[in-house]
Amino acid sequence: MAPRLSILMYHQVGDFAPMQGHRSTYCHHRRFAAQMAYLHRFRYTVLGMDAVVDCLRGERPIPPRAVALTFDDGYENFYEYAYPELARHGFPAMVYLISGFVGRDSEWFAADGRDTPPLMSADRIRELRRAGIDFGSHGVSHVKLAQVDRARMRDEVTRSRHELESLLGEEVRHFCYPYGSHDAVVVEAARTAGYASAVTCVRAAATPGADLLALPRKAISYGDNLLGYAWKLTAKNRPKAPR
Repeated sequence: MAPRLSILMYHQVGDFAPMQGHRSTYCHHRRFAAQMAYLHRFRYTVLGMDAVVDCLRGERPIPPRAVALTFDDGYENFYEYAYPELARHGFPAMVYLISGFVGRDSEWFAADGRDTPPLMSADRIRELRRAGIDFGSHGVSHVKLAQVDRARMRDEVTRSRHELESLLGEEVRHFCYPYGSHDAVVVEAARTAGYASAVTCVRAAATPGADLLALPRKAISYGDNLLGYAWKLTAKNRPKAPR
């Protein structure tokens, strides 16, 4: 069996009431703590995205039980709930930031009638970077890149990188397609912009030889108990887009 690794996709981590809709964008903090303890207990190797790229390029072996932790959008609740658990276990993590929404609220939720929780400020982002958290780009304004005109799409992909590099004072190497929206043209724009990797919402494990600019992930949902979490970690999954 070919070696593979699981890139996990989180959004918000916090104290949420039971819910029926949009469950894939929420994780209760108690379940998150249990999930991190599970990774620690069963000796999973948690990789940063730079290491993921090296492994998938064949520049280093994929370790047993390899996993990467990614968080979309850059919510302030990451700092309150997720970061302490990551720090407790010494796990690296990648947070994908929306450059045009740094320090603002997640206003796109309003269209669904949901609360619009705050996103991290520039100062918070720099604080977490000093603590070892990695940051990548999630576009400028959180739009579906395959559904906007090409000029705007390229601007979203390229300008977000420049703005975040200015904020962080270092190279931004990794990208995340908002809503998972991508096609061959969008992928090529990410490649041209100079990203080392880009992640999607396609549900599968990542394997050597995969297109580094269209990597699959496994979404962690509000409803995932530890049994479901363990299944997602070990399942190979055939690549398929979420509904």
